[in-house]
Amino acid sequence: MSRSSKTVIIGGVAGGMSAATRLRRLDEAAEIIVLERGGYVSFANCGLPYHLSGIIENRSSLLLQTPQSLASRFGLDVRVKNEVIGIDPVAKTVTVVDLDAGSEYVESYDFLVLSPGASPIIPSIEGADRALVLRDIEDVDRAMSALSGTVKTAVVMGAGYIGIEVAENLHLRGLAVTIVQRGAQVLSALDSEMASYMQGKLEAEGITVLLQTEVSKIHSTSVLLSDGTHIPADLVFSSIGVVPETTLAVNAGLTIGARGGILVDDFQRTSDPSIFAVGDAVEKVDAISGDSRLATLAGLANRHGHAVANVITGQHAVPASAALGTAIVSFGSVTAASTGWTEKALRAQGREIRVIHSHPAHHAGYYPGAETMHVKLIVDPHSDLILGAQGVGGAGVDKRMDVLVTAMFAGLTASSLAQLELSYAPQHGSAKDPINMLGYVNRNIAEGLTQTVQWHEIQSLLESGSVLIDVRTEAEHDAGHIPGGICIPVDTLRDHVGSLAGKNVIVHCQVGQRGHTAARLLSQHGIQVSNLDGGYLTWQAGSLASHSQPTPLKGK
Repeated sequence: MSRSSKTVIIGGVAGGMSAATRLRRLDEAAEIIVLERGGYVSFANCGLPYHLSGIIENRSSLLLQTPQSLASRFGLDVRVKNEVIGIDPVAKTVTVVDLDAGSEYVESYDFLVLSPGASPIIPSIEGADRALVLRDIEDVDRAMSALSGTVKTAVVMGAGYIGIEVAENLHLRGLAVTIVQRGAQVLSALDSEMASYMQGKLEAEGITVLLQTEVSKIHSTSVLLSDGTHIPADLVFSSIGVVPETTLAVNAGLTIGARGGILVDDFQRTSDPSIFAVGDAVEKVDAISGDSRLATLAGLANRHGHAVANVITGQHAVPASAALGTAIVSFGSVTAASTGWTEKALRAQGREIRVIHSHPAHHAGYYPGAETMHVKLIVDPHSDLILGAQGVGGAGVDKRMDVLVTAMFAGLTASSLAQLELSYAPQHGSAKDPINMLGYVNRNIAEGLTQTVQWHEIQSLLESGSVLIDVRTEAEHDAGHIPGGICIPVDTLRDHVGSLAGKNVIVHCQVGQRGHTAARLLSQHGIQVSNLDGGYLTWQAGSLASHSQPTPLKGK
């Protein structure tokens, strides 16, 4: 490859700009042109919702670089408001429209990098032109302009990560916010019992959450819902998902994958060896299934842009890692994070799985300020590898999720989590960290010391004749219990062994620990016994989710 090669990059955010700056660091002589149809490059698109409320007060804070700063530091030719309208792979040229000048020109390339991103979905309904989105700086400018008037109400379509971020920041600005969600839960990346904690927080803070509902029509100051009701909406945001921008790739004859994204190899090459593609428009390999998937994550885009620069310059290039789809979102004091596959998705695929719920404090309980986390681990019972993880709660969720993601990337088994030597002081963690405890619980199940059942299996097991024993105290039982359960506190359980002989017993406590003790006691007396995984708190969360009740949940 010539040291004076010419690379044209389409798209100046995340993956595209990572490719451009890495290229320059590796090759000072290369000609590098970045073409961006918008008016800004290298901006913090993940921070856009937080400008709506003023958490990020200054708009300028979102602008990480400018064409001028990129030219000064990296010698890049960055052209904003220059839209590529066509690619000729044979001639190795792109046709560009200078949107300010209204003129058209052709630019040649030796290598072409596509980083067009993904476009927000706008529903095909009457009045959809009123719907705001948050993809770029121009979008946030439109939203801020709309917020400058007399605005009291807002409807957010979609309860995914972006929808919740938008709802939070509009709420902080003082608007009455309604989230309209087509599905049966918020945060479809989580299982329903885990998502219910976030829904509870939303409702507790005054956000109205409407599930299994859609916006049918957008009026000037209201929306019509699919159930026929009207609700006020001075502002409407669409956060119902994105689609990869592949028009240029399709018209250039590049191969499109099964999920609708641009198909690339392990080094981000498209079906044309001179053209690379990175970012949200590209299909990734799913780390759990090995199939193709879409994952609109900034971290992946940046890493793939970095890798493309290595390939172009002949440096050692590391093949792209399979994608886990790790994501995190917060609303007020509640954080929700997930990685890998959900229980619902794995069961739909017919996968045999082991599921573990826990409800630990984020640091030692005796140290002031301990906050409850709700953690879910999904494990392959044959390989003991982790297939997915979810966490919802206050402080500490992000830390534990990152440990679990690292374990999954490294191929550690779930049982090996018990052996991790994690940092400990009472204000930071516990001597048996929540991650270690997941490993212990998993090992007990894997070694046959404990059998567990899931919250959604309780009803059918009771109907088939199982006996449910609540081993908490009578006061805890009276404060709330599973219908059909009998209270026998664990400290008195030995006195009742005879009456339970020959029965199929399910024990449960508040979070699972006393239930494990009870199950071990009864099993050693020859009683067939299972422990309710995650205890009463998990059953409560699942029950509320299945009935779409937005009651806030608390763990102790």
